[in-house]
Amino acid sequence: ACSPTDLSELLKQGTKESHDRAENTQFVKDFLKGQIKKELFKLATVALYFTYSALEEEMDRNKDNPVFAPLYFPLELHRREALVKDMEYFYGEDWKEKIQCSEATKHYVDRIHHVGQHEPELLVAHAYTRYMGDLSGGQILKKIAQRALKLPSTEEGIQFYMFENISNAQQFKQLYRARMNALDLGKNTKERIVEEANRAFELNMQVFNELEKVGLSLTEEAQDGGVPVHDGKGDIRKCPYYADKLGGMAGAGCPYHAAVSLAKQPIVQLILAAWVAVAAGAAAWYIM
Repeated sequence: ACSPTDLSELLKQGTKESHDRAENTQFVKDFLKGQIKKELFKLATVALYFTYSALEEEMDRNKDNPVFAPLYFPLELHRREALVKDMEYFYGEDWKEKIQCSEATKHYVDRIHHVGQHEPELLVAHAYTRYMGDLSGGQILKKIAQRALKLPSTEEGIQFYMFENISNAQQFKQLYRARMNALDLGKNTKERIVEEANRAFELNMQVFNELEKVGLSLTEEAQDGGVPVHDGKGDIRKCPYYADKLGGMAGAGCPYHAAVSLAKQPIVQLILAAWVAVAAGAAAWYIM
């Protein structure tokens, strides 16, 4: 049982609003819907690589500091090595020459280094924000990314989400929170940690917003290596399935318009409504 003065409870209650705002950024909402372009997912993975490289460098620096040492779980939690594998998968062996730290990510990285070197007690906030999220909602994102981007079933490209040395995520999170609550911290320090956790959420949101802007400039990727399906917007003559543009395929219908016409049928609408209700119920059960 948690006391209202326990650090884990203070963090849970004190970051609830920030957590909700982060989940409602357009980037995260699109991700949860499976609407994520591969190039954007790659850039998000790059941002994670720089973030965790900084975080784990500072964690290593403070592994013997009593204000952080009880939360040092390199074997179970560290993500940098897994992210290197993801970089190799997406960018090849020369991945270091192909990536760069974005502006928003640099702000995040700079803050982590400042905390680790000057206020190590606040490192708790950044570790909590990242790792507890990875062990919770991150596992949902893993499944979505693998399905939406058609990634290999062998987990290539999503090694970041694989915690091979944690057999039970729920039990480990309980252990982690217990270790946080046992830290010898005064009320003022706990309040500063909660404030820093909110700052960490804000830095994450800045990265999400940056990625969203980049996403707007990316062209739609072809599905399964083929031509993209017309979305019903703009000039229909640009639709890959438009008869006049496909010699020898006159009369071929546009899948978008065919789907819209079908969706207007009452029986189809009834089936769709029932399916959505079942999916929503399953998702709610899974998240709980």
